Amino acid sequence: QVRLEESGGGLVQPGGSLRLSCTASISINEANTVSWHRQAAGKQRELVAALTIYGRTTYSPSVAGRFIISRDNSAVHLQMNRLVPEDTALYYCNVQVGLLNYWGQGTRVTVAS
Repeated sequence: QVRLEESGGGLVQPGGSLRLSCTASISINEANTVSWHRQAAGKQRELVAALTIYGRTTYSPSVAGRFIISRDNSAVHLQMNRLVPEDTALYYCNVQVGLLNYWGQGTRVTVAS
């Protein structure tokens, strides 16, 4: 069983930045793909950004150019810049190891003045 724990969420003003981190109970190097997803109130969970073991990235059009996903041996990170109120959501980390997907419990991001 892989355990994931997100951190770094909080309240930030529009235009501000946050850096989310997701620590894992395994080496992140074991993961095929790592990703961040978010779920806003009343909406379905959506992919925000993904990063494969080969370094290929995918971003939602709504965050492309503002968010950056990265990984190191022990964590997955999401640098979020120029935040807007529409980025308000619960952010989840996902790690794919082989055919299995693991999820964290989420960290809340609120963008408001």
